[in-house]
Amino acid sequence: MNRFNQPLGGNEMPRFGGPATMMRLPAQVGAAGLDACFIGIPMDHGTSNRPGTRLGPRQIRDESRMLRPYNMATRAAPFEHLQVADIGDVPINTFDLKKTIDIIAGFYDGVLGHGAIPLTLGGDHTLTWPVLRAMRRRHGPVALIHVDAHADISDTMFGEKAAHGCPFRRAWEEDCLINDKVFQIGLRGTGYSPQDFDWARGHGWTVVQAEECWYRSLAPLMAEIRARIGDAPCYLSFDIDSLDPAFAPGTGTVEIGGLTTWQALEIVRGCAGLSLVGADLVEVSPPYDPSGNTALIAANLLYEMLCVLPGVGQGGAG
Repeated sequence: MNRFNQPLGGNEMPRFGGPATMMRLPAQVGAAGLDACFIGIPMDHGTSNRPGTRLGPRQIRDESRMLRPYNMATRAAPFEHLQVADIGDVPINTFDLKKTIDIIAGFYDGVLGHGAIPLTLGGDHTLTWPVLRAMRRRHGPVALIHVDAHADISDTMFGEKAAHGCPFRRAWEEDCLINDKVFQIGLRGTGYSPQDFDWARGHGWTVVQAEECWYRSLAPLMAEIRARIGDAPCYLSFDIDSLDPAFAPGTGTVEIGGLTTWQALEIVRGCAGLSLVGADLVEVSPPYDPSGNTALIAANLLYEMLCVLPGVGQGGAG
């Protein structure tokens, strides 16, 4: 019998039944004894356009029911190497965003204190700021791979410092990031000035706009990123709006001309070999996702993140 938790298989219980956890894994209170864990942060009070990401974690979990334990492309078998469970949702304050930020940071302090690697189901992108705050307390400043249509480096939104357009400015201010090891991939759309993405470049971050990714495999880019990050602790933050709305319409701030699902897989699979200390998938808004495909893509990408964590190993591409 395998000593590690296993997802409930589709031949044991129909896919539409069983526990409503990520991949129908066992649920657990807290991260004790785990190598990695799935965590939901059901919040959308940091959004500036369409709401609904508070419902994202639940829908991602629901759409994860079709996932199976083995990665047929990379030959990764995470449940043969890691103890993984779904530890539920962070008990956010739905009326107070600033208190929620402190609650998230404290919750992740506890998870990291057990040595578990958190994989987060969002929730709006504000959440990455307090997660990175907890990461800094545990690991020091980290490298960052940020996949998004938007830079999320605004100083304020409507006069507020806490919002989904500001998390990486706040993380930089709190010395959470290794500046020459920060990579933003997929940025695009309209702006307020020609310099909208230049604040990041001015601080040593590498910005790869979406147009640079068109008609290309991103495997060479990821090889370059791996070489530049080296063995530094690394965090992956993946906003679903980095994908073109043809693939992922269920989000709050859509932009045309985005990444494809196969490029998304190349990015996540290209993180294999990095010292990943955590990852998130944010901005899934089920009210704008009538087919469920956006949440389905999110669930698959979170599984792929699990497959590239340290200790899993890759058996070679199929």
